[in-house]
Amino acid sequence: MQIIADDKILYIKGVLEEYATVVYKSGSSINSEDVKEADALLVRTRTNCNKQLLENSIVKFVATATIGKDHLDTQWLDENGIEWTNAPGCNSGSVMQYIASVCAHLILSGTNPEKTTVGIIGVGMVGKKIEKLAKTLGFKVLLNDPPRERAEKSDKFTDFETVISHSDVLTFHTPLITDGKDKTYHLLNLENVKNLKKGAVVINSSRGEVTCSNALLYGLEKGIISKLVLDVWENEPQLNLELLDKVWFGTPHIAGYSADGKANGSSMVIQALSRKFNLPLNDWEPENVPLPKNTTISKPQKDEKAIVSVAKTILETYDIDNDSKALKKNPDKFEEQRGNYPVRREFHIWKLLSRENYGDEVWGMLLGLGFKISK
Repeated sequence: MQIIADDKILYIKGVLEEYATVVYKSGSSINSEDVKEADALLVRTRTNCNKQLLENSIVKFVATATIGKDHLDTQWLDENGIEWTNAPGCNSGSVMQYIASVCAHLILSGTNPEKTTVGIIGVGMVGKKIEKLAKTLGFKVLLNDPPRERAEKSDKFTDFETVISHSDVLTFHTPLITDGKDKTYHLLNLENVKNLKKGAVVINSSRGEVTCSNALLYGLEKGIISKLVLDVWENEPQLNLELLDKVWFGTPHIAGYSADGKANGSSMVIQALSRKFNLPLNDWEPENVPLPKNTTISKPQKDEKAIVSVAKTILETYDIDNDSKALKKNPDKFEEQRGNYPVRREFHIWKLLSRENYGDEVWGMLLGLGFKISK
């Protein structure tokens, strides 16, 4: 049995070698010759799994260690009997922490959550966690998700135009869909960017093509968009440098790159591969996922407003500003910064000191975000 694997899928080296010949390659360099004699292909977003890559191969199974699957031609795979799977929800906690860091900076810049509406476009596994985050921090929330609205026949969803025109903060969490009634390609475009609430903060951590770069530049130029946060870019890793220069925070597609998110994605592809080929790895999970030097929150700020204390605590676990400064300094190292991303652990790894150190309101919000109690 032969397996071709993206060398950026963490924690799996040495796991499959007992059962197969495993070749690790950079995802963007995997080609048709590499996969010709392969039985399975394990990838991330940089490998386009389509007819061009797989037509002359014996590949029976493709797994991506990512939530997104727009790099898989699922129709062609289905038509040709190649089983495929993605890793839904694997990095949802990581993206939630990323958005929490943006919210923390907004709060420390003077935003009052109780007077601020967050519009969430796409309320799947990620969007649901963003909804909980926003409500925990005290923001008002509007939700837009046409497929869920149709399926659930729920009145909790709001149409797209209403959401974008009434949201102070607009955050995108949709898959990339290029056609059909749920098309998300250029969902925010030159026509509807004019309908944004004046001074909106726009965040895209889904796929770069969900928001039109020219529309974003127009919105910034006209003052329609006051702050722009981009983790994903059209044509990445080739960035629009004018857009990078104007964003509040710009990062190299790492919102979902916590160590926890990567570990979850690795678990899901190995377990799926195991089920497909009857390997004894159906319950496999990575061991020894690295930790930061310290995982105890040691600086509670009891004398501040509760929401300010919570914002500062969030930034102790992850500060988006560090990643943004690194990308703006070296935009040509987009892929290098992704590939060598430092250890980031999600809220559930971080421990709080005793309740008395925080106060009831701060304590409740931090536990609601997933922080743990130090024992």
